[in-house]
Amino acid sequence: MYIEDKEFKGINFVEDNLVTAEYEDCRFIRCIFSAADISHCSFENCSFHECDMSLCKIVQTSFRDTEFKNCKMLGMHFENCKDFRFSVNFTSCILDHSSFYRKKLKSAKIIDSSLIDVDFTETDLSKTQFDNCNLSGAKFEKTNLSESDLRGAINFSIHPEANILFKTKFSKEGILGLVGHLSILID
Repeated sequence: MYIEDKEFKGINFVEDNLVTAEYEDCRFIRCIFSAADISHCSFENCSFHECDMSLCKIVQTSFRDTEFKNCKMLGMHFENCKDFRFSVNFTSCILDHSSFYRKKLKSAKIIDSSLIDVDFTETDLSKTQFDNCNLSGAKFEKTNLSESDLRGAINFSIHPEANILFKTKFSKEGILGLVGHLSILID
């Protein structure tokens, strides 16, 4: 099934299951997906505004050029999504306890968002912009941060020897997130 240029507003998809389909240029506004199953759906050029997607099941779900704004997305497992053309951006979202394990988030824009305890292990975050983002407890291991911009990120801890940091941008204050694990004192 193919659904194009449709607006879904205020729908509780926990009670009314979202039809498994390909969605293109669709808008989801103030919808509830919390713990719903949207596996095997495809979203291209879609936007989600003020939606609750916490613990939503997204096995083999496609997100291509998809935008999330003011969404609550606790415990999302993006590593279960399809890899082909995976492309997402987040603005003013709560992504705490989510996982992007081994995903390609190249050139993503993550703005004004909370990413507490998010797993970025082996994720390709090259050229990704983090602007006003809280990365407290976020896990970076074998993560590609080449040419990423973390000048607007706070509370991160990144071990330079365990990640790729080629031309990565940090603020002066953010440098502490690179050496905090060394147990040294900086005055």
